[in-house]
Amino acid sequence: MKLLGSIEAGGTKFVCSVANFDFEIIKSIQLPTTSPEETLTAVIKFFEIYELTALAVGSFGPIDIQEDSERYGFITSTPKLGWKNTDIVGPLKSALKVPVVWTTDVNSSAYGEKMFGNGQGTYSIVYFTIGTGIGGGSVQGNQFIGGISHAEMGHAIVERHEKDRDFLGVCPFHGNRCLEGLASGPSIKARTGRSGEDLPVDHEVFDLIAYYAGQIAYNTYVNLAPERIIFGGSVLQSIDMTKVRKYFNEFNNGYVQTPDLDDLIQISGVADNGSATFGNFALALEALKK
Repeated sequence: MKLLGSIEAGGTKFVCSVANFDFEIIKSIQLPTTSPEETLTAVIKFFEIYELTALAVGSFGPIDIQEDSERYGFITSTPKLGWKNTDIVGPLKSALKVPVVWTTDVNSSAYGEKMFGNGQGTYSIVYFTIGTGIGGGSVQGNQFIGGISHAEMGHAIVERHEKDRDFLGVCPFHGNRCLEGLASGPSIKARTGRSGEDLPVDHEVFDLIAYYAGQIAYNTYVNLAPERIIFGGSVLQSIDMTKVRKYFNEFNNGYVQTPDLDDLIQISGVADNGSATFGNFALALEALKK
């Protein structure tokens, strides 16, 4: 059976999956992210038993996405120990002998939402994941928005909430100035001493997270004017979307006309945080058509 492959390459684990051309998953495994050599060897061992036709990789970063670059397919300046300047695409192509699509994990998720989730039927979407880290990807038509590199939306500078002035933030680069430093999962634990999943949904810290999510949604809308802004990841639950929309309205202050905010700002529509995997399958299928 000819199959499509997906790799969600994360800093903690690699999720490797194969599916048929109807996007039905045949097999999926999780491999711990250890050393590049050990992890990639295990990844290749998983895929080489299947009749793979194309593979897409959505990776943690930063990564080099410029196809004419000597380091295309590399994870570049990551703080992940041992993974700086690691070639991912080269070993995969050499071992598996199939086309390999290379992009960020959030771009894969954005594509998955556009094809299978709450971005279906739209021309343009922006997707944010809010979890251990924060990232964003944008799709317009069938193209990712990017330039000399991929977007780093999670490190956009945001205005701090008045009740959050003394919090030092958790970003090693920007402290309490960027979105990731103020709204990621580790920021919740840094404030409260507990992980988000161990807190009641009405805990005041989630109001802060909704404030920052509403702010980045507003910034995104005035910068890109997408048809839909979708949030995924482990931190924001669907109950928070009402607050996110409320803060969006406060930041907008009546300036730009928007569609109905229930339609504009939504939670992920792909079950089990599977946006990246299904986005990768769709990207791998597209690669076969080129």
